[in-house]
This record gives sequence, C-alpha cells and structure tokens, in this order.
Amino acid sequence: MLARNRFLLLVVVGGAALAILSLSLQFLNLIPTTPIVEERPFHAADGGIGVAVGKSRKRVFPQPHTQEPNPIFEAYGYCNIPNRTEQAWEGHSPADYKLLSVHVMIRHGDRYPLYSIPKTKRPAIDCTLSTSRKPSHPLLDSFIHHMGLGGCGHWESPLGSVPRLPSHSACEMGELTQTGVVQHLRNGQLLHHAYKQHSLFPSDWSPRQIWVETTGKSRTLQSGLAFLYGFLPDFDWTKLTVRHQWSTLFCGSACDCPARNRYLEEEQRRQYQLRAADTELERTYMDMARTLGLPTRQLRAANPVDSLLCHLCHGLSFPCVPIGDSGAGGCLTMEQFAVIRRQQLDDEVDRRRAGLYHKYAILAMYPYLNRTAAKMERIAKSSEAGRQPRSAGEEVFTLSSAHDVTVAPLLSALGLEEARFPRFAARIVFELWKSPPAIQGQVKKRSGKGEKSKAKYGETFIRVLYNGEDVTFHTTFCRSHDRHVSQPLCPLKNFLSFVRRDMFSVVNATSYKEACYRRPG
Repeated sequence: MLARNRFLLLVVVGGAALAILSLSLQFLNLIPTTPIVEERPFHAADGGIGVAVGKSRKRVFPQPHTQEPNPIFEAYGYCNIPNRTEQAWEGHSPADYKLLSVHVMIRHGDRYPLYSIPKTKRPAIDCTLSTSRKPSHPLLDSFIHHMGLGGCGHWESPLGSVPRLPSHSACEMGELTQTGVVQHLRNGQLLHHAYKQHSLFPSDWSPRQIWVETTGKSRTLQSGLAFLYGFLPDFDWTKLTVRHQWSTLFCGSACDCPARNRYLEEEQRRQYQLRAADTELERTYMDMARTLGLPTRQLRAANPVDSLLCHLCHGLSFPCVPIGDSGAGGCLTMEQFAVIRRQQLDDEVDRRRAGLYHKYAILAMYPYLNRTAAKMERIAKSSEAGRQPRSAGEEVFTLSSAHDVTVAPLLSALGLEEARFPRFAARIVFELWKSPPAIQGQVKKRSGKGEKSKAKYGETFIRVLYNGEDVTFHTTFCRSHDRHVSQPLCPLKNFLSFVRRDMFSVVNATSYKEACYRRPG
C-alpha cells in the first residue's frame, strides 16, 4: 500500500501550488487581528533571489483563468518560501464564541529530493541547522537546544531512534532541510499568536490535553516537533508523548479496505493513460534523455521533476552534464521543466473529472476523519452545562504530521477538490467552537418540540481552514448551510452526519464497512 501511495505522490506532486491572492472571509463579526508585515525572499524567474515587502495573500482555490496557468509560477508557490507574510485566519470567530479544541494536519516541510537524476550532480544543500544561514527564524537557536532535551519525552516505537534534527552537511535523500524546519517553526508560531487570546489550554497543561502523532519518517517527525515548538515554545518534554502512525493514511487499526485499493489502482491507470497520450510530454522526456545520454525509460523512472523542484525551490541552476563524443550533454532547461509541470496541472483537472480519486479519498481518510469527529463530539459533550469535566482535561489540541499523500486525499474527502495541491508545510486545521448562552437560547427557541435532537449539538460549531484561509463553506457538509447573523458558523452536527453516513453516498454505501467490503459489480 505504501508503495502505491508513493507512486500516487509522484504523479500528482505537481498539482497547482498556491497563487498569490487572498480568499475572502466567509462570515461576519470576526475578531480583528493585525497581520505582521515582514520582508519575504522570492526566487525570480531567472534563478536569482529578490526581496519583497508586504502581505502574502494566497488563494487556496485558483482564480478562474482567462488563459492557461503558468506552470513555473505555480511551482514557486509549491515551494512555499518561508518568511513571506501570511494573514492567518485561524482563531477567528463571532464575538464571545469559545474555542474548545483544535486539530491540525500538516504536510512535512521542504525536503531534499527522494530521487536523483542519473549522471548529474546531486543538489548541493546543507541539511545541518545554523542561525547564520538563510532562511532562519528567531526561534531556531532555542529550538535546536530544546531538541537536545528530547530524551525526557515519551516516544512510541520506533520514533525513539529517529533523529529529532536534520544533521547532514550533505543532505540525504528525503531529509528535511533548514527551510523545512523554518517553515514549521513559523506555522506553529502563527497558530500560537492566533490562539493565545482563547486560552485553549492552561500553562500547566496535562499530558492528556495534547496529542502528537507522526509517521516514522524523520522529515515528518522533525516537522511536527518544529511546529509544536513554534506553537508551544519550551514545552515540557516530560508531559509529551509522540505517537507513531505506521500508515501515511493515519488509519490506525482500520486500514484494511479492499475497495479503496481498487479505486487507487483505477486512478493510477487513468494517470498513466493521460501521460501516455501527451505527445509533448513524451518529446520532452526524449530530449532530456538525449541531453543526459540516458534511455528515456531510465529517465522517467528517476522522476526528474522531484529533483528539478528542489533546484527551483533553492535557487540552484538546473543540472548539466559535459558534452561527449556521442553528442550528448548540456543542461536541462526551464522549458522542459515547464512541460512536465503543465502535464501535472492537466492531470489535476482530469482527476477531478474522472472522480476516481475522490472515491479513493473518501475511503482513505474516513478513519482519520472518524477519529477527529469522535474527539470533537466528546469535547462538545463535556462542555455541556452540568457535566463534570475530567480531572486531567480533554484532548484539546491534536497535531498529525504527515505527507502530501495524506493531505491531498483529506482535502478531496472534505469536498475541497478545487484546492491547490499541498505545498511544502501545508496545514489543514479543524476548530471546534461553542456559542455564548444567548445564542444557545435563540437556537432552542427556534427548535420545535420534534427538533430537540437536532438542536442537541446546535451550540457547537466547526471551522475548517487550509493554509490559513477559511474554507468551511466550500466543504461538502457545509456548502449548502444557510448562514444567518445569529448562527454564522457551520454546526458540528453537519460534520458528524457527513463522517458517519453522508460521505459514503459517492460510493453508493451507507457505512465504511459496506463501502470497503462490498463486491464490485
């Protein structure tokens, strides 16, 4: 299964990255914040690096295009160069609403390529951490020191043997870079500022209140720790348990699902057929292989876009080989890279049309969504008047450090299929809110005698954010919700109904078990 997911990653990794503009707000009476404005480095089209000042306003949904999107521009957005200014809308709600819990899914930060291009030099990138090297972060030095105390923490096997910091002067394949660490220090710090006024948990928080989980890859573990340190600087290691998820789908004990595997296989066939029919892509691979003196098949197997993206994101020239007697030699070009990226953008459009990936995503992400829904429901019930809270507190903050093959299907399962493909250090945030007593009274007043059960969770609401933008009313379960001034958020009951029943309608089933084990045909 992991191998298939890795294959899927390679095919769709070039999905459109975030464009630079902002998604308009989805509801009224938001708590105001003043965004921080800072300098942000960017890569110019000629490979140089410039500096811009001001807000970075990115849409998680692409604007309607009057012409074809620029693949190179899209690729720079995928890089997610740190230190650009972002306006994060986490922590916003109508006045007097109480934040009950936050559940975060992140993609790991910038990493070294997973594949090398034969006959070329690997990108020269240093994966040790240094405050004197850019990009940096004010918390980087103290983060490095704090990771040295990690022996006091609790680690599920095999995480105790995974390094807590990247440490190779010549990066290893797939290793988190300093850029990736800085991306998540910054992500965590953004949410720290977003939630500090809400007193999500006390300064003397209990081990039960924070749940951290990660796959066994060093890049996800280290990304999660960087995010957590930015969110909760100098956290108490003795209170922290880092849990291991063996599957990139975070499906725990509910991973067995034959139908999900069938949908994935059908999706992979669709991807292959689309690529095979693209004559411009084939000519480009032949030209690249001729330059490198390789068989075209060998070049394809090396997945050159992965390495070329690394060159682009780090401002490095594309690889070259000496010109030999056979006439082979020269440099790979931006034009060739653009053709591969263009095909990946085309694939995203065709993927949405076919619908196979969406069916796969529904079954792939149900276990994670079901766990999240159960946590939210438990917290919502514990907040009801008259209930005695647990002595150790509820699990109010969850951090899941994952991969693009986790975040991409999660977006699709939520109905956010138009969203940009997960960039490095992408984040999805689920927030649980409770309305003030006056609003609760209005909800009950509107409910007739036969609607008491519908109003049971009417005082609790959910928000969903992707890379800092509120996308709640783009989700399947809240797209048609009738917002009004007294109830501008999405009721939690919508999410619970979606996860437990409604989401399976796309595969003509009413439960996860039925959807997974029903025989095809």
